[in-house]
Amino acid sequence: MKTEKINVGGMTCGHCVNTIQNALKEKGVKVVVDLKNKLVEVNYDESKINTENIKKIISDNGYDV
Repeated sequence: MKTEKINVGGMTCGHCVNTIQNALKEKGVKVVVDLKNKLVEVNYDESKINTENIKKIISDNGYDV
């Protein structure tokens, strides 16, 4: 398992947090969102998904990575 922190712009509320968490959890990624500091901490299996895919999922949901 690999853990990374990703800076994410455009998050302003709880709905944003839920959107990101739900989108990533569907792909088997464990997620902790720090709304105040605009950080998303992800823990994932590198054999199933990579950082670029995670960033794309966040971006596809309307947030700046």
